[in-house]
Amino acid sequence: MPTYNYKAVDQIGRTANGEMDALNEIDLELRLDRIGLSLITFRLARKTAGLFGGKKINLQDLVMFCFQMEQLTSAGVPLLEGLADLRDSNPNLYFQKILAAVIDDVEGGKLFSEALARHSSVFNNVFVSLIKAGEQTGKLPEVFENLATTLKWQYELVSQTKRLIAYPLFVLVVVLGAITFLMIYLVPQMVSFLRNMGQDLPIQTKILIFISNAFVSYWWLILSVPVLLIIILKVAVKQSAEVRYRYDYIKLHLPVTGEILQKIILARFARYFALMYQTGIPILDAIKTCEDIVANKVVADALNRAHQQINAGDSMSESFRNAGLFPPLVVRMIKVGEGTGGLDKSLLKISYFYDRDVNEKIESMLKMLEPALTVILGAILAFIMFSVLGPVYDSFSKLKI
Repeated sequence: MPTYNYKAVDQIGRTANGEMDALNEIDLELRLDRIGLSLITFRLARKTAGLFGGKKINLQDLVMFCFQMEQLTSAGVPLLEGLADLRDSNPNLYFQKILAAVIDDVEGGKLFSEALARHSSVFNNVFVSLIKAGEQTGKLPEVFENLATTLKWQYELVSQTKRLIAYPLFVLVVVLGAITFLMIYLVPQMVSFLRNMGQDLPIQTKILIFISNAFVSYWWLILSVPVLLIIILKVAVKQSAEVRYRYDYIKLHLPVTGEILQKIILARFARYFALMYQTGIPILDAIKTCEDIVANKVVADALNRAHQQINAGDSMSESFRNAGLFPPLVVRMIKVGEGTGGLDKSLLKISYFYDRDVNEKIESMLKMLEPALTVILGAILAFIMFSVLGPVYDSFSKLKI
């Protein structure tokens, strides 16, 4: 579907410029008329692709889409009419194209969930499965409401994490920049001065000179090796299932971040599992779908073992206990949910508990990280000053004698 640059006016004569997808000029005029604009001029937009094509739909876009669809479907607006309104009013041009393709598929006889499934890069398996369940049960507004709440929670978690690590990351960059400046520029000048003094240098000064020479002579190697190792690791993780499993296992067992990561994964699993259970998706299907949600091979294998045991007739709580990975809190809350018939409520409580615990741990860890980086920088500066000024002080002491 082509994209047009248009110039239009609203009902009180104000001009509006923008871009919109349309089948042709008549379709463009009709779409603008739906949002209260009268077309004046138009032309085909230049196509941009690749990195600068703006082909990105983030969590915030999906949250707004679900919220608006919940409002429209709850008000009784027909599905195609609601999708057309969102297509015409959406500021994201790529999202406009996706919605236009979805509308065409639905008009061609496909189910709404089938149309969404054709765009897996935007609507994942969980999203499509929930929409499909909503279609079958007639609870599409409730599904959109729950999806909006869950995606908003995920968006807020990501935003909060980025906000919390921004300052420590800045401090870390400053520390690395200061170290690089000292080793490449300042220390070599001080070293030449010390050598001209003609005395034996202490061991700490020799170590400093060695490090400084390494920075000056092999700075390209120091910068390229970490990048190369990261690229090799990413390729190995992508190509080998065994490497992926070991990599995910190490991430879960790191001293500080491993526990936080595990709780984030469990919170995500509990929330999405509760959402699918509320929608009416069978437990076995929900567990199978969650294997992709957790994005960790170790946890996915544990879910697969639990899935097999449940399928063999064991209770859900026993299956999760026998999987050997899930903490006692998760097993206990699942058992309570089985006994009371409120499995979704128990899972949401797990998500709430882990979400709060993760936020507290991240905040406390980052509060400790800031002074730790400052202490590290101070220790490095103290080492450099001691290594440089020590020989100078010894030389002055000898001159006095």
